[in-house]
Amino acid sequence: MQREMASQSEVIDRLRATFRSGVTFPEQFRMTQLQNLLSLVEENEQLIQDALHKDLHKPKFESVLSEIQITLNDLYFAMENLRTWMQPEYNIGKNLATRMDDCFIRREPLGVVLIIGAWNYPLHLILLPLVAAIAAGNCAILKPSEICQATEQLLAELIPKYLSQDCYAVLCGGAEDTKSLLKNKFDHIFYTGSQVVARSILLAAAPHLTPVTLELGGKSPCFIYGHIDIQKAAKRLCWSKFFNTGQSCVAPDYVLCTAQTRDALLPALRETLRTFYGPDPGASLDMGRIVTPRHWRRLVDMLEKSKGKVVIGGGSREEDRYIAPTVLVDVQESDALMQEEIFGPILPILTIESLEEGIDYINRQEKPLALYVFSDETSVVTTVLNNTSSGGFCGNDGIVHMALPGLPFGGVGASGMGSYHGRWGFETFSHRRGCMNRSWLLERVNVLRYPPYSDYNLGWLRWATTFKKNSWGGCSVM
Repeated sequence: MQREMASQSEVIDRLRATFRSGVTFPEQFRMTQLQNLLSLVEENEQLIQDALHKDLHKPKFESVLSEIQITLNDLYFAMENLRTWMQPEYNIGKNLATRMDDCFIRREPLGVVLIIGAWNYPLHLILLPLVAAIAAGNCAILKPSEICQATEQLLAELIPKYLSQDCYAVLCGGAEDTKSLLKNKFDHIFYTGSQVVARSILLAAAPHLTPVTLELGGKSPCFIYGHIDIQKAAKRLCWSKFFNTGQSCVAPDYVLCTAQTRDALLPALRETLRTFYGPDPGASLDMGRIVTPRHWRRLVDMLEKSKGKVVIGGGSREEDRYIAPTVLVDVQESDALMQEEIFGPILPILTIESLEEGIDYINRQEKPLALYVFSDETSVVTTVLNNTSSGGFCGNDGIVHMALPGLPFGGVGASGMGSYHGRWGFETFSHRRGCMNRSWLLERVNVLRYPPYSDYNLGWLRWATTFKKNSWGGCSVM
């Protein structure tokens, strides 16, 4: 593990000195570090799978798809586009007064950034922000989740072997260590996790006026309405809900549908779950486990307090932190399951009578990280999209929208602030510096701004700086 005896402040000071030296600025350095990170993932795939299985009982399929491949895809995307992203942007609006000037936007690295990961996807929720931070030219402190100890230790061992130790560091530890870390000044803080912890991070960032990106969660609805292929909907719903044992910030948290749709959906869900996991999901190699006894107890308590009717599943085992895929009906808005994000394999179904009632229900809640609409009717999907707000949106499927590097991934309102993935992560970790190099030409226009002031000069100056089609034939963008 890299330089274990160094204190937090010593590590941060070392990285800040490196950043000030400018070593991370050149494209070739960034590309080399991205290539090294690519090698880290590719050469240690089995070790990564083993760690994820130890921490979360993740099946190989889920580990590869949601931890390894999503990281590789983001790396491929960044490496393919890095040169373009780094180029100054010249396509900006100019007026007559600035038509001879060199005006452009530079993307510049912020400095030393802090990335705090989460336990539910302990690899990719650290490495995807790191890809963006490296591509943007920053130094980075990584704080993996201590809850997934195997993955945490693996990252602490591998990062210094593959990446520059003077630019990137892994700091391990628990909640108190994180609190201590947050007392230091960073140039950006990127956090994935709960709303409770996010508030403490905002408080810690405030004295330093440090910008933050918060990737949180919330109760992401799945609204099923109108004509729909029930069998296909059941498969996509079950996969996105029970993937990673429901421990996904973008998992469908609950279903909204009419009573008629519910009655058609339930047998399809039973059949699908049996096909996916067999008659005993607890014996299936494809069903993970709840991460810790504390998290298991929280879910069981929520289930016990619910006044909904369990129609599928409901079983659990404390000794191996197992909870069966569970579906409940007759769930009300005031139910215990509807007061906070479930974050487990429990799916409440709430009934509504109309499209408008469903939209109204969604809009009464905090804005979710994701919103899913299942319907064969394009008008239904479009109506929900146009009349709601959420971090992301996906029609007729769940989760998959977050795997596309070209789409921004992030929340809105209580589900977070800021976004990343692909170019969006590069922008998050960059400062967009507006630059102007003025020409000495057209001084005849510039003299209009000098004292002694006059209404005559003011009139001409207003004309020369107005962004609209002018009598000289110019326009707002040149």
